[in-house]
Amino acid sequence: MKRGIAVLACLSALTLVVYLVISEWGIRHETLNLYDAARQRPIAVDLAVRRDYEIEANAGYWKLPPAIISNGNTVKNTEYSFLANVLAARGYLVASIQQDLRTDPPLMTKVGLPYVGRREVYERGEANILFVLNQLKKLQPNAEYRHLTLVGHSNGGDVSMFCAKHHPELVSKVITLDNLRVPFVLRTKLQILSFRSKDPNFKTDPDVLPTAQQAKADGIEIIRTKFQHTDMSDRGPDPVKKQIQATLDRFLGERAASALTPAIPTS
Repeated sequence: MKRGIAVLACLSALTLVVYLVISEWGIRHETLNLYDAARQRPIAVDLAVRRDYEIEANAGYWKLPPAIISNGNTVKNTEYSFLANVLAARGYLVASIQQDLRTDPPLMTKVGLPYVGRREVYERGEANILFVLNQLKKLQPNAEYRHLTLVGHSNGGDVSMFCAKHHPELVSKVITLDNLRVPFVLRTKLQILSFRSKDPNFKTDPDVLPTAQQAKADGIEIIRTKFQHTDMSDRGPDPVKKQIQATLDRFLGERAASALTPAIPTS
């Protein structure tokens, strides 16, 4: 038993070393300063894509699976590189969206209203995602936009789940880090992974999480951790980020539904 655990730890460490090498030399980063004229809203996007897979996609050998990362409230979109690197190393076209702006109204909680009164926030985030997707189609036409992976932390996780509920024709996977307000989408083919914190200051609303029976029936993976809610970004300690990375990598490998997702990252 101990030997098996040691082997697993070594493999996880090796995987993370591969990601470090790939992220240092093999992943191309680009900042997009987009503007939605219809809503008069600037949207900053941090783009990450693995160079060799991008070359293959541009040559017509395959299509990049897109992934959208939505930030937690007051956290910058550039502060999720530990997630973007895993996704990009796996061959995804990763777009980290700045969902909130300083000029936005403060995030309020109104008990008794649906989503504690935050529906407009989630609708705005959904509109941001759809706008960015349309822009990416022009910039990166060699991607499979009918198989979208949504990733989000906290409020960004709620935006991701909200968007997945309204666009089942687009979304294949949802990965959340401690979303608290929007109930999980059930009874679909959606693949869901969710990391949950153990933080007394951030409580999940009732009926957000599926029951154990629902999770099992739908293949939803709930990872209960001892992490703090605010540690689930680049600001968090390295052990937290490494554990999340290893679990995310395993999930992406196990749930690779097609040739769109490479099974093993290579240098």
